[in-house]
Amino acid sequence: MFKNYNMNQIVLPLDLEVKLQSNDIAFHIHHLVESIPHEAFEPFLRNEGCPAYHPRMMLKLILCAYSQSVFSGRKIEAQLKDSIRMMWLAQGYEPSYRTINRFRVQAEVKELIRQCFVQFRCQLIEEKLIDQEAVFIDGTKIEANANKFTFVWKKSIEKYHIGLIEKSNELYNELLEKEIIPEIERESEEQLSLEELTQLAKKVDDVVTEYDKRIGDSSDVEERKVLRNKRKFPKQARKQLMDYIVRKQNYQRDFEIFGERNSYSKTDHDATFMRMKDDYMKNGQLKAGYNVQVATEGQYALAYNLFSNPTDTRTLIPFLDTIEEDYFKLPKHIVADAGYGSEQNYDDVISNRKREALITYGMYLKEQKKKYKQNEFNPDNWHYDKENDTYTCPNQQSVVFKYHSVRMDKTGFKREFKIYECEDCSGCPFRSSCTKAKEGNNRKLMVNEKWEQQKEYVRAKLSEEKTSSIYRKRKIDVEPVFGFLKANLRFTRFSLRGKSKVENEMGLALMAVNLRKFAANN
Repeated sequence: MFKNYNMNQIVLPLDLEVKLQSNDIAFHIHHLVESIPHEAFEPFLRNEGCPAYHPRMMLKLILCAYSQSVFSGRKIEAQLKDSIRMMWLAQGYEPSYRTINRFRVQAEVKELIRQCFVQFRCQLIEEKLIDQEAVFIDGTKIEANANKFTFVWKKSIEKYHIGLIEKSNELYNELLEKEIIPEIERESEEQLSLEELTQLAKKVDDVVTEYDKRIGDSSDVEERKVLRNKRKFPKQARKQLMDYIVRKQNYQRDFEIFGERNSYSKTDHDATFMRMKDDYMKNGQLKAGYNVQVATEGQYALAYNLFSNPTDTRTLIPFLDTIEEDYFKLPKHIVADAGYGSEQNYDDVISNRKREALITYGMYLKEQKKKYKQNEFNPDNWHYDKENDTYTCPNQQSVVFKYHSVRMDKTGFKREFKIYECEDCSGCPFRSSCTKAKEGNNRKLMVNEKWEQQKEYVRAKLSEEKTSSIYRKRKIDVEPVFGFLKANLRFTRFSLRGKSKVENEMGLALMAVNLRKFAANN
């Protein structure tokens, strides 16, 4: 005997909510989006045209699709026809893939995503899933939606631009020598500006036009031959100048796109070529991507930001600014790995923000090893005489203070050093092991007192029981978020192009990670 099965029998439609499990992720998505204040949706109001789909519904649909690892607009549209949770969230509406794609790239959606993170954090606090004691920061690189071989390198453009400057100056001098054009008033002696090249091209074009007129008016064969011969160089110069103008415009546009970066992709100008961990070819090939910075607690992503800069060191300060401005007040402890350890970052967290920096530095683990501590050629192990401000080297020579030095990095941050020099390294039996200085030069020592104090601060903090236990949570707090994002959600490549659009997509993906984890734990 079988259960009744009849395709020809009419079945009345039931409320789809009954079909969902009590802890289905659709309910968590619904409650989260409904908690967003009404004011956040006002920018979407339009007084003309056909009434739009409600942004609450659109946001719910996209979050639900992302939580199921569906990122394509067409696949999201298909889910609206066969997924019960999607049909319930849409309440019978079926927006097209074009509508879905247009919605998720709107600039106004960024505020909705920010509100999602704010409201979700409030929910975590209410349910006591986070204690607001520390925030864990780390970054990962995600591949951009850009073609592989579309790279533009800054060094190459600079090289070609220098060549263009030299060629244009040579052509200008040649035109003056042959008295084809008069001398023009230049802004700079080093290079001709775009406006000056355009001015030159116009003057040369006038000369060529004059020759054309004279050739056309002349009936003497020999005279026409002489005129054509004289016209040959101005015609070539005009062609070269037009080429220089186009190249100059392209190089200027390239430099504007580069900004402070060293590369960009032709198909996504905001993406920078950087090394990815998933190097399938095993040849260290660079791929266009974005550096995603995430702040977590309790294995939930609480804030995020995207950077075109591949190094984490220079992203910490702007990311902390973003957290304070858009998401929440920073807790007492800022926790990050050695990739963020720098004098500028320590100074910002400790001095400016008045927070405790549980951030290691590059040499932290190496300094703990016995081999490092027993290396007599390591200046950190040399005896220091505070009264005389001198060090004693392994050969018992005094390394005395000579002068102060100030160095400035690319970001404009100044670092102050004290330069010490050994009194006499000549005839030293340890010279080859102690220094790489040339014969006749003495061993020099650079000491950054502020950096040494900061390192001592970090070592002291990480030796305390409470702060060291907080730092040990870093790997098990922030890394699982990236693992869930890439392995479980299978979000390894962006679908959109342009930083503003990619930021929206990243926020949706991270919130989908949060919702899946929250639904699984409740």
